[in-house]
Amino acid sequence: MNCVPCDGGGDESCANCGKLGSDAIKLKNCTACRLVKYCGVDCQRAHRKKHKKACKKRVAELKDEQLYGQGLERPEGDFCPICTLPIPLQMGNHSILMTCCIQKICNGCHMAALKRGMDDCAFCRTPPSDNDSDSLAKIQARVSKNDPAAIHLLGQKYFWGMKGLQKDMRRAVNLWEEAAELSSIEALFSLGDAYNEGNGVQQDKAKAVEFYAKAAMQGHVDSRHNLGCFEGKKGNHDRAVRHWLISAKMGEEQSLENIKNKFMAGLATKEQYSEALKGYQGAVEEMKSHDREEAKAFR
Repeated sequence: MNCVPCDGGGDESCANCGKLGSDAIKLKNCTACRLVKYCGVDCQRAHRKKHKKACKKRVAELKDEQLYGQGLERPEGDFCPICTLPIPLQMGNHSILMTCCIQKICNGCHMAALKRGMDDCAFCRTPPSDNDSDSLAKIQARVSKNDPAAIHLLGQKYFWGMKGLQKDMRRAVNLWEEAAELSSIEALFSLGDAYNEGNGVQQDKAKAVEFYAKAAMQGHVDSRHNLGCFEGKKGNHDRAVRHWLISAKMGEEQSLENIKNKFMAGLATKEQYSEALKGYQGAVEEMKSHDREEAKAFR
């Protein structure tokens, strides 16, 4: 794409006046789109009206390249630290969160440990908590060390009023904001939910999408699925399917179902549905283990 209006202009010339770059004239890229170069601020301002449309288009393209090109694999926190396999979705139904080390242990590894007579945490060997106070103390001990996962978990306890804490959604949001600043992907998702529903904050769908996008680009499956739902509601079916393709390939069943429905309605191609189905089946197969199947049968 070329946005140079002057005669003889090129990639190494100022888009406004045509001066060629040299040791004396240092050209600088448009910081937004990086499509064109300028010899100075005055030329950039003078050229703004001519360049604005192409600039905005390229910025949108770059944003989409980042949005759809990142977060194609699940983050480290989605894997059981013992068997190292990704935990099936929804993870809360297929794992146990240990308050001592804030690790998610898959049901298969948890049952295998119990069969060996191990009552302690299968990961860090800490004895189990006898009551809510002991469990909360363990969480707070890790919070005091700025553990982002623990800070997020404490926020969840305040959000629901668990472990003897009084329900306080606003405090939960504050804790999630702190955890997000410390790189908690789960906190970004929780903030997206909070703004989407207006829990603890004023409802703001646009802000919810921002948080979901940040989490999705780091591999958060539910955030990616939710972005597809937002696009679908706006009638942007192609963008919705692109999101759901990513999450379906990571094992999100509802994303696969949504693509199937779009295909049946003529809003997605057969190739897209086939790709999603193949990716979903591969992800599900990757999450299987003998211990997990045994734990599932026992339950």
